[in-house]
Amino acid sequence: MNDPTGSESKDERLLRSMLRDLPARRAPGSLESRVLRELERRIGLPWWRRGFAQWPLAARAAFVAVCIVVIGLSFLDGSWAITAARALIDLGSGPMRGNHPAIAAMASTFESAMLLLHVMPAPWLYSGLAVGALLYAALFGLGAAAYRTLYLQTYPSGQQS
Repeated sequence: MNDPTGSESKDERLLRSMLRDLPARRAPGSLESRVLRELERRIGLPWWRRGFAQWPLAARAAFVAVCIVVIGLSFLDGSWAITAARALIDLGSGPMRGNHPAIAAMASTFESAMLLLHVMPAPWLYSGLAVGALLYAALFGLGAAAYRTLYLQTYPSGQQS
C-alpha cells in the first residue's frame, strides 16, 4: 500500500475497494454520551483552566510578557540576590552567629560558593550549566517515556482494565 512506485497488486485493489464499501460503524451510545458530557464539562471550565491556545489573546500576551520579564531579570540582574546573600553573611558573621546556626550555615555556604565562582574559569561554568540542562532534558524525556509506558496503554477493542 505504501509502495513508492505506485503499483498495487490485484489483491490490494480488491481489499481497498471492499473496505471502502463497508458502512461506517456507529460508536456505542455510552461512548457518545461520555464524550458529550466531557465536552460540556470542558466548556464550563474557566479560561485559565483550559489549554493555553484557548486563553483570551490579552491573557496570552500578558503571560508571555511576564515570562520574558522574569527571564530577563533572572539573567540580567542577579545583584539583588547577591545583596541579600551578603546581608546574610553580615548577619551571620556578627555577634548573632553563634545564636543562629542556620544563618551561619547559609553564610558559610554562600562564602564557599562565591569563592568557587571567583576561582573557577568561565568556560567550566558554562559547560556545567549546559551539562545540567542536558541532564534535565534527559530526565524529562525519561519521565515522559515511563509515563507513556506505564500509564498510557492501549487495549484491544477499546476495553480498559
